[in-house]
Amino acid sequence: MRSNLLLFLIMTTTFQVIITNQIHAQESEVESIIVEVEGDPQEHKQYLESYHPYIEVVATYDKIFNGLALQATPDRLAKMDTLEFVKAVHPVREYSINVSKGEYEAAANQPNITLPSELNNTKYTGSGVRVGVIDTGIDYNHPDLQINYFGGYDLVDLDDDPMETQASQGMPTVHGSHVAGIIAGNGYFQGVAPEAEIYAYRALGPGGVGSSVQIIAAMEQAIEDGVEVINLSLGNTVNGPDYPTSIAVNRAAELGVAVVIANGNNGPERWTVGAPATASNALSVGATAAPQEVPFLYDALEDKAINLMPMMGSIPWSLEDDYEVVEFKASSTASLQGKIALIKRGKTPFYELAKRAEQLGAVAVLIYNNEDGAFQGSIANGEEPITIPVASLSQKDGKWLKNFTKEKYSFIDTNYRQTRHDIASFSSRGPVTVNWDMKPDVLAPGTNILSTVPGGYQALQGTSMAAPHVAGAIALLKEAHPDWSNNQIYGALRTTATRVHKENEEVYEPYVQGMGSINPQKAINTTTIIHNPSLTYGKIGGFVHSKTIDVTIENTTDNPQTYYFDIPKKQQGLNWDLPQSFTIEGNEKKSIPVTLRMTASQLEEGIHQGWLTLKQDDQSYHLPYLFINETADYPKAAGFDFHLKPFSDESYFYQIYLTEKAEDVKVELYNPDSLLHERTLLQLDEPKIGMNEGYLDKRNIGKPGNYHALISIQLEDGTYESYEVELYIDP
Repeated sequence: MRSNLLLFLIMTTTFQVIITNQIHAQESEVESIIVEVEGDPQEHKQYLESYHPYIEVVATYDKIFNGLALQATPDRLAKMDTLEFVKAVHPVREYSINVSKGEYEAAANQPNITLPSELNNTKYTGSGVRVGVIDTGIDYNHPDLQINYFGGYDLVDLDDDPMETQASQGMPTVHGSHVAGIIAGNGYFQGVAPEAEIYAYRALGPGGVGSSVQIIAAMEQAIEDGVEVINLSLGNTVNGPDYPTSIAVNRAAELGVAVVIANGNNGPERWTVGAPATASNALSVGATAAPQEVPFLYDALEDKAINLMPMMGSIPWSLEDDYEVVEFKASSTASLQGKIALIKRGKTPFYELAKRAEQLGAVAVLIYNNEDGAFQGSIANGEEPITIPVASLSQKDGKWLKNFTKEKYSFIDTNYRQTRHDIASFSSRGPVTVNWDMKPDVLAPGTNILSTVPGGYQALQGTSMAAPHVAGAIALLKEAHPDWSNNQIYGALRTTATRVHKENEEVYEPYVQGMGSINPQKAINTTTIIHNPSLTYGKIGGFVHSKTIDVTIENTTDNPQTYYFDIPKKQQGLNWDLPQSFTIEGNEKKSIPVTLRMTASQLEEGIHQGWLTLKQDDQSYHLPYLFINETADYPKAAGFDFHLKPFSDESYFYQIYLTEKAEDVKVELYNPDSLLHERTLLQLDEPKIGMNEGYLDKRNIGKPGNYHALISIQLEDGTYESYEVELYIDP
């Protein structure tokens, strides 16, 4: 009897251990998702807590979008998209140090370095202003960041620890720490507003990857935490005003938060600004370049110059001799000793490509784009640094060099030219499609910007670095004028901005620079605020069009001020109706009608833009204007995405954004090597302007793998537009 009881106890204990181990195994497999819902998120939270007790509702969102953050095992989360109120499921994925004064001084004394503190020409420090940094998280243990770090949230892991991604978690990141330092570094290194309060929101995970919904959820959390300014040094290539992140930014602005966004790094072509910088109510920021010695490749025989764009995190390109250029693929093991490696952009991370080439002996790395235009990449990831220069090239220059490598003598020189204060070539240009807004709104420093990163300091460049300069400047203005609204602050920065000129002294076009480079001191002390200085007259067609824009002008002094417009130079097809001189009383504002009459038949098709000059005593204020006659070379489609539906092996999700009404859209697949047509992947009849999205059954997709995709759009007038992308279909 005693032996049977002992056996029973042993079996029971063993069974309990097995169950306990299973529970621990299940807990270790917990994943996170954010679901977008219809109706009241609070009601849905109560439903899930009642009927799905094993699913933890981590957070609810109801300010700028409707959603819930959930945690559970994958099998339980997979059932969420079967609930009637769930619109979409978004997986939450992809997306202590000691530094010395000597280390800081060594970094600050590098050639061509720009320090963010140089922009602050005021007596203010941003004291007490709460700034939210939605990015890759920050290293809040950094001595120059820890004093100003006041909290935040991690939207990737759904916890209270927004630390930058560490090597043990995946590809490390440095971007958010760099952005935060530009705004409010406060130690050896000083940011623009060194006493502002930083709140960090990690919306981008390993490798700096994240989804739109994580970014929107981070904005929601930042608003809940009471931040006054949000910095978004991130974006995509969708040039449209109603992309989900742009809509969320506009809603955040309506709730009283000043939102600053990087304009993008896809310049210098126009129409390259992407969401959420396309948001009407945000301050979108382009990048200026400080005077510096800039390297470029040069082949004397062909008289061919090739522009280089150093990657973020790269050491300076300082080659003195000519070097052989050879084509290199990630899988290659051939020696690159003493050579420049030329690599086509693909799915392998830039850091891995560059590190592999360095290990094989390369003296430098060039990575060229796999689609039209230039791009800016990054090799900054907190791992073992790469000790050779790495730069990106446009697809056109990359293909030229690829052919050059086949020549008998494929050696190329590096030459250098001294530049002036200018607009950075990588800075994305406007306008915005659909509503034709001018973006960027303003400019700020964006090249060779020194700031904080985990473990020390680093110089990076991009509009990602320009935007936090403006976020810091807004903190200064909020401290100086605590009673000013965000519209007044925006208006003051734009009104007092300085236009940037080309080498021939002509002014850069409005869609390139907006109002120009910001000046915090002038903005704080301005006697006039123009609230909506960019005049967008839209798209016209037919014969005669007349449109009036009411410009709100505010007199910030105690005394009356009289204003008048310079009469614009006469242009065929344009007729301005501007008010005669007008007076605005002290501390008052007035709405001034500015009417433009356009005769379409007398004007060329395309973009028309220029400047109106408003004067007050010896002050001149320049108001940019823009309109589109009939049509222009704007992209008719953007943002094509195609991937497996979350938690599914049977369905694929697609989306494509259209900027113009179309009859149909087709996505044709071609063999990437032979360019022979394989099949039609997708056809949409009567698609809508804006985002088109849906699901396709795996049985109708065909063989997975790499493809050359041709996207064709038949427009309403019967004409066709098309563009090409490289597409990988997951198995």
